[in-house]
Amino acid sequence: MQRFNIRVYGICINERQEVLLSDESYRNLNFTKFPGGGLEFGEGMIDCLKREFQEEFELEIEVGELFYLTDFFQVSAFSEYDQVISVYYRIQADLQALDQLTKDQSLKENLHWFNLLDLSEESVTLPIDKIVARKLFAMTGDFF
Repeated sequence: MQRFNIRVYGICINERQEVLLSDESYRNLNFTKFPGGGLEFGEGMIDCLKREFQEEFELEIEVGELFYLTDFFQVSAFSEYDQVISVYYRIQADLQALDQLTKDQSLKENLHWFNLLDLSEESVTLPIDKIVARKLFAMTGDFF
């Protein structure tokens, strides 16, 4: 059965000009992505993103403006029957708490800061994240 798989991600940039990325494993595959996860039935996009950060990191976030929305067909990396639709929001969180989380490598998703000026398509694994990384790098002057 073919279905839509809606993913919602957060883009957090700190005062050191670093963007938050997540290292994760799924089905014996390791990948680097923006933190976030899957939309559940009956849930809004912003509620999904807040829930994901609460579940994975026990972290409250503030969701800001919409940064990017997939506008093309993308098959899932994990199921040929799923079409992925990804939504990216700018987020803010307690940066001290995030710094602590980046030191905790026991989490299911390991967070780390990545220098925004070094960000490229090769910095992330998933195809839509590569587009977002390129857009972030192109806009670095607009953030600072």
